[in-house]
Amino acid sequence: MQHQGSLAEQPPSVGILMTNLGTPDAPTPAALRRYLGEFLSDPRVIETPRWLWWPVLHGVILRVRPRKAAPAYASVWTENGSPLMAISRRQAEALQAALRRRMGPQVSVELAMRYGSPSIAAGLDALRQAHVERILVLPLYPQYSATTTASTLDAVAAALSTRRAVPELRMINGYWIEPGYIGALADSIRTYWAEHGQGDRLLMSFHGLPQKYVDAGDPYRRQCQKTAEAVAAALGLAPDCWQMVFQSRFGPQQWLTPYTDKTLEQLGRDGLGRVDVVAPGFSADCLETLEEIAEQDREIFLEAGGRDYHYIPALNDSPAHIDFLADLAVRHCQGWPGVPVSNTTSSTQRRRGTEDAENV
Repeated sequence: MQHQGSLAEQPPSVGILMTNLGTPDAPTPAALRRYLGEFLSDPRVIETPRWLWWPVLHGVILRVRPRKAAPAYASVWTENGSPLMAISRRQAEALQAALRRRMGPQVSVELAMRYGSPSIAAGLDALRQAHVERILVLPLYPQYSATTTASTLDAVAAALSTRRAVPELRMINGYWIEPGYIGALADSIRTYWAEHGQGDRLLMSFHGLPQKYVDAGDPYRRQCQKTAEAVAAALGLAPDCWQMVFQSRFGPQQWLTPYTDKTLEQLGRDGLGRVDVVAPGFSADCLETLEEIAEQDREIFLEAGGRDYHYIPALNDSPAHIDFLADLAVRHCQGWPGVPVSNTTSSTQRRRGTEDAENV
């Protein structure tokens, strides 16, 4: 009886399932075919009816695109694998260390990817092995979209659908206007400018989304706008010194505009001397930032007549980013039985006081 009582008094374990989009296992056509097959089969990503989309996907795209995309992935691949995976692992390790300092040793952080490995199902299984009873899902998408955040929830629900005992769940839908996030972005840009000088124009490039998704009610564009405006305000930028743009469109349909590449081409033709580009929607550098923005878009701008081009890295595993993510997780875990109130007041918490994101 004494033994049972001591077990009952132990605080329940808390798990943080930190997720991102995913990456192929290798920069090869075969690995890309598997990854893209999973990604482009998600009805949240491609809303085209299956009977119409399936022949295009399997008959054309998965036969052609993996071979064409493999050299781009190979150009950014590292000895630790894809940049996204290497950075994500460091983020997870740093976040767990930060949370254990604030919440105690019962916190366990697992990394999972929506597509590819480690899968969301594998992450949830690892937390079950750690005897976790309560899970906070933390998708590293600052701005909500059904194609990313909601798709993550779909995968979590599917992975738990066969379990007899399901853990308590909470999920963070986004943090596009959180003070710590905006502050970390602004500080990273200031730091870069202090070392490399400041350009004539700052482009804030977000991942694209089909226009029809926004027309159907996806709040993504509005949240990107709020993020861009908040960063510009934090930096004290005049309206003609910055611009929001969208990258990585796919297929013939209309995507969110203005397009990053077309904007850079026009700025080069207009004789703009230097442009700086930052990608606030990416929590970690990946193919879209390191190859598309830092390389392809650089060539577009310079060939159009621009003289100097700078890509400002993502927040990655910087201390300010991890500090903010820890603050966010602690706040969303409060109120769970057995979860201690954090006794650490971070710089992010001290800066709180802005309006709730939905009311901005």
